[in-house]
Amino acid sequence: MNQHKRVTPVRLKPVWLKAAVLGGLWASIEIIIGSFFHNLRLPFAGTMLAANATVLMIAFYQMWPEKGLIWRAGLIAALMKSISPSAVILGPMIGIMSEALLIEICIRAFGNNLVSLSLAGALSVSSALIHKIGSLLILYGFNIVKLYVDIFKYLAKQVRIESIDPWLLVFIALGVYSVLGIGSAFLGWKIGRRSLSSTSKHPEIENKQQEREDILAVDPKQRFSILLFFTHLILIPSGLLLLNYMKLLPGAVFVVMYVAFCILIYKRSLRRLRKPTFWWQLALLTLLASIFWNGVNSEGSLFETEGLIIGLEMNIRALFVVIAFSSFGVELRNPVIRDFLFSKGFDKIYTALGLSFTALPAMIEAMPGPKKFLLHPVEGFSAMMVDAQHWLKVFTARQDDVI
Repeated sequence: MNQHKRVTPVRLKPVWLKAAVLGGLWASIEIIIGSFFHNLRLPFAGTMLAANATVLMIAFYQMWPEKGLIWRAGLIAALMKSISPSAVILGPMIGIMSEALLIEICIRAFGNNLVSLSLAGALSVSSALIHKIGSLLILYGFNIVKLYVDIFKYLAKQVRIESIDPWLLVFIALGVYSVLGIGSAFLGWKIGRRSLSSTSKHPEIENKQQEREDILAVDPKQRFSILLFFTHLILIPSGLLLLNYMKLLPGAVFVVMYVAFCILIYKRSLRRLRKPTFWWQLALLTLLASIFWNGVNSEGSLFETEGLIIGLEMNIRALFVVIAFSSFGVELRNPVIRDFLFSKGFDKIYTALGLSFTALPAMIEAMPGPKKFLLHPVEGFSAMMVDAQHWLKVFTARQDDVI
């Protein structure tokens, strides 16, 4: 019998390590902000996510101006998006890659200046609208175009402006998206330039250096299973779907069973649940949601039942995400999977993806909340950039634990 021979990997170049950090942070935004938009049922959520991604990519390119950084980060974020709460994952993955490629192409073609970055931002955010129109055409065919024109003409006739071109509204929408993209690009440029001149220290992040390195370490006694790898691959999106579209009780039962199973198999996952800070955050989130979900109750009652339920749903989701991604990150290091991908030439993307997946729960914990991104975006993204420099040190020091 031929003995299994382990493939010797090549250590990652700095651009791949930086892409792993940026891709993980991008995926964190998709999970945190996307979940926040979903819970609030906000319209144009995809557009706002595209704007956030544009700010993130352009800001980080000012700090790490390396060719290939953005498309690599987009690839990692898109692959991480494949573990998604949506039943359709191909569309969002294409959207993420489109945004990354458009910005990468513009910067390579025209340089890292405000003019090219403005064009990149306009194209990146507008791609969300183009992607939406393309999705409708694929789903309904070109009859959807005729339906749109007929509805537009009817409405125009009612307000007596029949001479207006139906396509004018589309171009106006593209104009609005372009302006939003230019604003996002300028904000990203400003944040990135600010990070270059900032010399401020963040001891609370620096003190977590060893803790973050420990996150990437694998228990030498850990056993791996191909069956468990594919089980997680099925159960994670299934669980997120269940939490998004079913009532609280079925989701809670599923999460309790899944978390208990993961803790039994991956004892290292239990470490995150031992932290009092983790539980305090969940309790505070539930309290705030129960009081402020529909505005402060004017009838004298302190707590809002709907807000309490929403708070519990968010807590259950947070617990599920932390444990699920930690567990999947362990199985992703299965030597059989690793050696197969290495032998096929996927060693770089595998190692970078393994780093991002393993660090994702801690990245999510460290991220500023959605409110800070919406009300104080400069502070929110600036904090992420400081945090990213420490993650880069951790990834550089501990990449051998993944390979």
